[in-house]
Amino acid sequence: MTSKTTWTPAELAELPVVVIGAGPVGLAAAGHLYERGLRPVVLEAGDEVGAAMRSWGHIRTFTPWRYIVDATAEKLLAPTGWFRPIGDVPPTGAEIAEQYIAPLAAVLRAEAGADSVRTGARVVAVTRQGMDKARSLGRAERPFLVRVANTDGAYEEILARAVIDASGTWGQPNPLGGSGLEAVGEGVAAEAGFLVGPLPDVTGRDRGRFAGRTTLVVGMGHSAANTLLNLAQLAREVEGTRIVWAIRADDPSRLYGGGEADELPDRGKLGTDLRSLVHSGAIELVASFTTTALDIDGDTVTVHGVAPEGAHRIDGVHNVAAATGFRPDLAMLAELRLDLDPGLEAPVQLAPLIDPAFHSCGSVPPHGHRALAHPESGFFIVGMKAYGRAPTFLITTGNEEVRSIAAALAGDLEAADEVQLVLPETGVCSAPQGFRTGTPELDGHQSLSKY
Repeated sequence: MTSKTTWTPAELAELPVVVIGAGPVGLAAAGHLYERGLRPVVLEAGDEVGAAMRSWGHIRTFTPWRYIVDATAEKLLAPTGWFRPIGDVPPTGAEIAEQYIAPLAAVLRAEAGADSVRTGARVVAVTRQGMDKARSLGRAERPFLVRVANTDGAYEEILARAVIDASGTWGQPNPLGGSGLEAVGEGVAAEAGFLVGPLPDVTGRDRGRFAGRTTLVVGMGHSAANTLLNLAQLAREVEGTRIVWAIRADDPSRLYGGGEADELPDRGKLGTDLRSLVHSGAIELVASFTTTALDIDGDTVTVHGVAPEGAHRIDGVHNVAAATGFRPDLAMLAELRLDLDPGLEAPVQLAPLIDPAFHSCGSVPPHGHRALAHPESGFFIVGMKAYGRAPTFLITTGNEEVRSIAAALAGDLEAADEVQLVLPETGVCSAPQGFRTGTPELDGHQSLSKY
C-alpha cells in the first residue's frame, strides 16, 4: 500500500468505493456505482455472498419478487438471460441468495472485475489514511483506509475514495434482559447451548432439538412469529412439543397486524395465524414479561422475570429462541467522525424519520444521501445498519438509499436529491424483520427533494 500523504482530487477519484457487505443492499450499491462509472469493491465477511440471508434461508419472506429486486440490478442481469421470477409467491431467504444475490455478484465480477466482489474478507476497521479521529486538518483530502482480515489470517489495507457500510445487523442480537443488558446467567446459558438464534430451522435441520421439548420464544417481531408458527406445525406432528411466548408488551396485537387488509397477503396471514394459535391455547402467551435471569437445571433452564403481578418464572425450558431484535456493530467505525442519534444509533438526520415511537416501516418518509450523511465526508451507513436499533427497515428503502448515494458520489446531485420511495399502507414491521424484504406499490408515491 502506498505511503503517499498528499492526494489530488483526480488521484482520489481513481480509488474504488468500498462497499461493506454482499447482501442485497450492498450488491445493489455496487450495481449503482458501476452504472455511474465508479469502481466498486464489495467486501463480504462470509464465505459466500448473501451469507447472513443464507443463515435464515429456510424462512419464507412475505414479499413477492417484484418488490425485492433493485431496478439497476435487474438491468445489469438482463443481458445474461436472467429474469425476475414471476408470480406472487414470496421467496425464501435461500431462494433470494441463490436466484438473485449470487447471479448479481457474478455479473458484477464479470463486468466490474473479478475483485469487485470478494468473500472471506472481514472489515475490522475503517479510518482515514494517516489520521486518527482527533485530527481535522486536511481530513477530507485523505482517502479512507479499510483494514481487512482475510480467511488465511492475513491482514490487508485498501484505500478508498468513499465507503458504504451495508454490513447489516445480523449477528448483533439484542440481549434477553431488560435495560439493554444481558439477563443474569444469559451468557452462561448461551455457552451451554440453551439459546438458539431468532430463526432456527425448527421443522428441518434443527427438528430433533425442538421435537417433544419446551421452547420459549422471546420477542414480538416477525422473526418471533415465524418461529412460533413453525413450532406449532411441529407440535401438531410430535406430541409433547410445548411452546411458550414471552413479550414485554401487555398485548401482542401490533404483531397481528392488518390481517386481510394488509397489502402483503403473506404478512397479513402471519399475524392472523398467530392470533388463532394463541387464542386456541396452542401457544402459551406470557405478556408484560421482562427477563431478569436464567438458571440452568440439568437439561433445562429456568427463566426468571418480572410481570405486573411480581416475580414470574418459566420452568423446564429446553430452548430459548431470542427474537429480541438487533443493534449495529459500530466498533469497526471507531476512528470515523459519525453523527449518530444517541438513542437509535442511526444517522442523526435519519433518526426522526424512522423512530418506531412514531413510525412503522410503512410510514417512513423517503430519504437518501443527505439524511445518511456524516461529518466524515464520503462515508455512509446504509440498509438495516443505517436504522440502528429501529425496527422500521425494508429492503426497498435500502435500494433507494444506495441509488441516491451513488448518484451523489458521481456528482449528480439533482438525481441524488430526487428521492422516491413507495411504502405499504398497512401491516407492521419489527426489528428482527429488518433483513426481511420489500414493499408493495401503492397508487401513488412519496417524493422528497430536499432535507
